[in-house]
Amino acid sequence: MLALAKSSSTIRLSSILTGLMLLLLSHVSVAQMTLDEEQSSLSFMSTKNTNLSEQHTFDRFSGKIDTQGKLLITIDMTSVNTMIPIRNERMQSILFSVSDYSEATFTASIPKALTKLSSGEHKMASIDGTMTIAGNSAPVSFKVAVTGLSNGGIAVSTRQPTVLSASTFKLDEGIAALKEIAGLQSISSAVPLSFSVVFTGQ
Repeated sequence: MLALAKSSSTIRLSSILTGLMLLLLSHVSVAQMTLDEEQSSLSFMSTKNTNLSEQHTFDRFSGKIDTQGKLLITIDMTSVNTMIPIRNERMQSILFSVSDYSEATFTASIPKALTKLSSGEHKMASIDGTMTIAGNSAPVSFKVAVTGLSNGGIAVSTRQPTVLSASTFKLDEGIAALKEIAGLQSISSAVPLSFSVVFTGQ
């Protein structure tokens, strides 16, 4: 009887250890990923006077994909860069109201298969999520290409720009004010947004 009890205890202990090992391995396989800002870029286009288009960037932004596949991108709206300082200041204060809304965000759920690509493996996908700008949120979708990296991370880039509407985020009044201050005939409310980002595993 004593031998049987010891055998049962050994089996239970083995099962517990096996379960713990599986849990640890599962946790490692879906480890959190962090955006590498040095290897990432985020840009948008503006069009004024009907046919004059210019590309601008946001120079500071961060992001992560947690262990559940939840994506969060946070954009520092004070980092908008149009290459013209006074225009940067006007966009920050008049368009984005950075004194009240210094950050914009994009949230989405990422399929786990996209975060576990082998090195050089490519996938095409659509990422559907919610973008918030100046306190106003709306659904936004990006068509992306995802590539697995040798360090276990992924590179993600837009296959084509996603066109945001300024009116969707209630930025029409800001655009009208910018047009008047700059003495322009028009500023388009359609804003194409593109990105190329790298996520590294932790």
